[in-house]
Amino acid sequence: MQNITEQARNLNFTTSGKQTKKILFANFPADGHFNPLTGLAMQLKARGFEVAWYSSNTYKQKLAKLQIKHYPFKKAVDVSNNDFDNTFPGRKKCKTQVGKLKFDIIHAFILRAPEYYADLQELYKEFPFDLMIADVAFTGIPFVKELMKIPVISVGVFPLSETSKDLPPSGLGMIPSASFAGKLKQSLLRSIANSFIFGGPNKVMFDMFKTYNVPHNNESLFDMMIKKSDLLLQSGTPGFEYRRSDLSNNIRFIGPLLPYTSNNIATSWFDERLNKFEKIVLVTQGTVEKDIEKILVPTLRAFKNTNTLVIATTGGNNTQELRDRFTDHNFIIEDFIPFADAMPYADVYVTNGGYGGVLLGIENRLPLVVAGVHEGKNEINARVGYFKLGINLRTETPRPEEMRTAIEEIFSNNMYKNNVTKLAREFSEYDGQKLFSKYLNDILYPATAKIKMAAQQIPVN
Repeated sequence: MQNITEQARNLNFTTSGKQTKKILFANFPADGHFNPLTGLAMQLKARGFEVAWYSSNTYKQKLAKLQIKHYPFKKAVDVSNNDFDNTFPGRKKCKTQVGKLKFDIIHAFILRAPEYYADLQELYKEFPFDLMIADVAFTGIPFVKELMKIPVISVGVFPLSETSKDLPPSGLGMIPSASFAGKLKQSLLRSIANSFIFGGPNKVMFDMFKTYNVPHNNESLFDMMIKKSDLLLQSGTPGFEYRRSDLSNNIRFIGPLLPYTSNNIATSWFDERLNKFEKIVLVTQGTVEKDIEKILVPTLRAFKNTNTLVIATTGGNNTQELRDRFTDHNFIIEDFIPFADAMPYADVYVTNGGYGGVLLGIENRLPLVVAGVHEGKNEINARVGYFKLGINLRTETPRPEEMRTAIEEIFSNNMYKNNVTKLAREFSEYDGQKLFSKYLNDILYPATAKIKMAAQQIPVN
């Protein structure tokens, strides 16, 4: 017994010599799926692991800056610069939210899985990885786990999509109900959605699995990637997730996973107007959404000739055009602004609802106004409204008067600020690096993990 305890005390999980493990990162080609994983990759590099990354050429330069070896898509369709409409022309013909969702599930996700598998088999000859860490939307996960027999840790880069008897169907942006009638309705909607919305995509996936002899239990795509992962590390905390009584036992919350940032940041950002206005609004559409008319223009129009300072970041999209159209002294319009410099001054954060941006806003104790529906933003924004962290406008194209009414409501109602502050405190209780290290060790070194567990249960004499 004493020997077990001594072994646990002397465990050293840093890598050296023959113990060095090879870790492959992989992601669905979108910024919100790539960026949250960068901090984890750099943590593993610092610990001495061999780290490589399989992804779109879109991330070639970013990976070069991180000094991480990049394996580009070869057989897999490469979505250049997150431009899904041009990569999949049929997407533009989808006129409804549900139609676009079904199209994306089949063409952007399911049909890419065999291509990922082909690339990964070839990649493995040069980089025989011991573990793959991928965002949970990366559909190569079942192939790596079942056919290559390599463990997988998936990372939840958007709200949990796992089906639950306590919730409405995932993907439609609906909030849960606790009443008897509400639960009955949710059950009916899950059945309808599974048959009429997700039935077609699921059949495509099951037929594909049959071709490749990938075992499954008829789980939907939303559940499959979780079930096929050894662990799902969910970005965020329970306070930003709907309660599930049937949560899978391989799911772990890890706190907000934000993109890696170097300590060698250049000049910090400041504008003297930050100290001259009592009310400050920070608005962004991220870097992927190019249409400035969706959120940026309505927000700027809402506060023309007012005593509210609006800081608008364009992501490099039509910045000069916006400056020419909105010349008011209470507008700051820039390509990029370090949010760490701007958020401490802001009172409200307006966004289309990218998951990473929402988590960052909460971490900075900023109430939100969210306006986004597609690419899963309806699920993120539904949670913002449900937990009263801000106001969900439930549209991609809010009117200026809608935007101003929502922002003024947050200015005048402390409930939103109080709720965000409470959740921010919960965020701070999660040490993401420490938790990640523990869960990684459990997968890579199961024997030593058992020793530690045994030691924790045995008193030292």
